[in-house]
Amino acid sequence: ASAAIKRYVELGNALNATALDAIGTRYVCLLNATELGAIDPPSLRLASLNPSACSQETKNLLYQKAKEAFSNQHRLPAYYELISPYLGGAPAEDLKALSRHDVNMNISTFVTLRRDSLMHLTPREVQGLMGLNLPELAQWQDRAPVRDWILMQKQSELDQLHVGLTGGTQEGYINIVTPKFPALSSAPLGPVATALHLLPALLLSFLVVSILS
Repeated sequence: ASAAIKRYVELGNALNATALDAIGTRYVCLLNATELGAIDPPSLRLASLNPSACSQETKNLLYQKAKEAFSNQHRLPAYYELISPYLGGAPAEDLKALSRHDVNMNISTFVTLRRDSLMHLTPREVQGLMGLNLPELAQWQDRAPVRDWILMQKQSELDQLHVGLTGGTQEGYINIVTPKFPALSSAPLGPVATALHLLPALLLSFLVVSILS
């Protein structure tokens, strides 16, 4: 399949809606960066693809293509439904923008978001993204990537979501830094050296006194 797609593109054929439908979700992950770059963005309006099983690089490239394809509809309610299959490649700033539009993202989409993008979202932004589906987050709080996201949030902010999320950072948390002391070899010996020198004699005296008593 990969060889056939490569040959098709090498012959100068466009990856239009018809070609993308022929490739379909089954083979879309076989497209390399050059082939992905050859996709005509408007063709994604007619094709039905789901790149959730693809590499992160493929998801990122397809998301940019999809964003361009649906750019004239980004203020319409239908925009989220159109862009949803490609959100696994969305940067954090785009997810933050979506969070202001009550898109009601489901948990299956949420857990496939780019990890680096997810970690930059605040609890309020996650609430804006998930909307009515926010309670589903609690079912995933012990599994990645939700668990990793929770660990980076303040517990007080998680509590404001009222869905029972636990494991965030507590207020007043203090990082204890272990002090570093200079090595004995570089520190002045003084009393320390004297004490170490007399230690064997002191121990021997204590042992003799113990035996005699």
